[in-house]
Amino acid sequence: MLFCPTCANILIISSETGYNKWACNTCAYEFPIAKQMTSRTRLQRKAVDDVLGGEDAWKNADSTNAFPCPKCDSPRAYYYQLQIRSADEPMTTCICTACFHQWREG
Repeated sequence: MLFCPTCANILIISSETGYNKWACNTCAYEFPIAKQMTSRTRLQRKAVDDVLGGEDAWKNADSTNAFPCPKCDSPRAYYYQLQIRSADEPMTTCICTACFHQWREG
């Protein structure tokens, strides 16, 4: 985005006179575009916080051998029940004690 040096409003690309130019809608400022103008900005991804408390939150959680991990075949998994959909959907969510892979049992 470019802004007008006279009135500080955003400039638009206009081609009313047959050539491309930056033009201000508020004042008479115009700037001809002589070459291609591009710029790219790579944004940093935000680190996602674990809303369930991370690995330390699972130290005292319930665990069982009934749900083996589908990713690493570890026999032990932490589990909790959380209703996220209607009553006929499964509620048990499991987290592997070895690799912390998450899945739903039902």
